[in-house]
Amino acid sequence: MRHLQRWLVAALLCALLPASTAVLASTNWYYEVDKQSPWQGDLDARISAIEDVFGGALGVYVQNLATGEAYAWQADAPWYLASLIKVPVAAQVLAERQAGSLSLDERLTLARSDFVDGAGPINWHDPGTPISVRYLLEQMLTVSDNTATDMLIDRVGLDAVNARARRMVAVSNGQPEHLGPISKLVEVRQGVYGQLHPGARQLSGLDFIALRQHGVNQRSAALARVLGVSEESFGQPGYDHAFDAYEATGENVGTLRAYGDLLASLHHGGMEDVNDEQRQTLLAIMQRTKSGERRLKQGLGNEFTFAHKTGTQHRRSCDAGMASRASQAGDAANGPWVIVACARGPLSVQVHERALASVGEALRYSGALGHD
Repeated sequence: MRHLQRWLVAALLCALLPASTAVLASTNWYYEVDKQSPWQGDLDARISAIEDVFGGALGVYVQNLATGEAYAWQADAPWYLASLIKVPVAAQVLAERQAGSLSLDERLTLARSDFVDGAGPINWHDPGTPISVRYLLEQMLTVSDNTATDMLIDRVGLDAVNARARRMVAVSNGQPEHLGPISKLVEVRQGVYGQLHPGARQLSGLDFIALRQHGVNQRSAALARVLGVSEESFGQPGYDHAFDAYEATGENVGTLRAYGDLLASLHHGGMEDVNDEQRQTLLAIMQRTKSGERRLKQGLGNEFTFAHKTGTQHRRSCDAGMASRASQAGDAANGPWVIVACARGPLSVQVHERALASVGEALRYSGALGHD
């Protein structure tokens, strides 16, 4: 329908404008519409239908890394990337491994100040426990452990992580400025709750673990009790608004196209300090990801391998990675592909996962990911 509408506009222009101008309009239409692959219009219709059922907003970016052909659905809008930011953290760890300034067997000591709420086993350990970088890297990526992430960020430095992320986008000829600053995960909590009251910026990870025991609708009241203030003093009417205000700061926010360019660097390289061995190490860990089994991976089906990372936050979720069709290796029309998808809207994580699984199905059945 969208292509038909654009064709009708072009035809009308050709009828109304002088001959030379009409030729130009027709030529523009030809290159902008007719040269698109047939599957793109079909995929538009499928994603629009999924978005309607989902009841929120979807963003999708796909690029064939062999041909360069790309598809975008709201991919140039800003999206909260959540734990997708852990991929450049891992890339920086592996760059320092290559440089010899860090070993995966090195052990970092877990401190009380390291604890952050969220999934993963690191919080099960006692303060003072030495934990290897190798184990922290695995848990950060495969089960999205936040405490592991902040320990690794402290080891390599937040400035280095941000520089790494921008460089990964740049080497793919992307726009690094379309990726916002990455923060530690405890700083996300301080930033969100800080939108309610500035005193929350002084709370520790253990404080936020305690606050998370309360439902979303009770967190404002719980925070007020912790800080010893009244809810009337809060800068936002509730947690929903606080998270929206935090996202508006731009931290851990980026376009899906920019993040796709970041992932693409793991395929084509371009950074001397992250060689093929380090890239393959990172992709191998991402292929062992256990979170997000019911997201894009479910929709893509068994014929694809998917080295990916998920992200989940309040009313927001993402899934992004590199998909390969092993049986069609060497055929440019059959990838590999970078796929980035994010969702924003309903509170239920299960609803988000169903939508992202449907996106995976839409990619498969539309022909966006080649043919069997």
